[in-house]
Amino acid sequence: MGDPKKKRKQFQKPRKSFQKERIEKERDLKKIYGLKNKRELFRAETIVRGKRAIARKLLALTLETRLKREKELLDSLKRIGVLQGNPTLEDVLVLTSEAMLERRLQTIVWRKGLANTPKQARQFIVHGHISVNGKKLDKPSYLVLADEEKTINWYGPEMVFEEKKAPVRKGKAKAEEAQAELKKEFEEAKPEEKEVEKKEQ
Repeated sequence: MGDPKKKRKQFQKPRKSFQKERIEKERDLKKIYGLKNKRELFRAETIVRGKRAIARKLLALTLETRLKREKELLDSLKRIGVLQGNPTLEDVLVLTSEAMLERRLQTIVWRKGLANTPKQARQFIVHGHISVNGKKLDKPSYLVLADEEKTINWYGPEMVFEEKKAPVRKGKAKAEEAQAELKKEFEEAKPEEKEVEKKEQ
């Protein structure tokens, strides 16, 4: 049974550690969804892999036995919001980790416009600024249920976003300063109108 105090791993690592295509894809997903580390991605992949395995087992059962269990599986995925409408087992078999990542609290906060970036959404959640069903929730990896999505809001006062000014590059700033100095020197060197008139006379 194991020690109840010791937490089990909630994810499985890929069998082949070094695959260029997989590593690049993982890096892109980590960047897009603002994940802290690859373990969060592995956790989503493990959940989806488990659901696909259940769907394959159900396809091997007789029709009567399958119908009841099939409904349970599809209802659980519809409850999370991964599937919509009238899904079938074929829809479960083509599920990807991105579908599960889209249901994370961090992603939904970002999609709803409560944060400018996924990383900012993570910061707001961890710092206790986001509520679900009126209760503070500080877990970015929380899988939001379809019914709970509308209840996501600020916990306490609404955060005010400051517009960031575009950073000025040092080289560009120096060039602008040099140009301003040249213009000033040019203006100083320019003869006054009275002096020009005297010369003409």
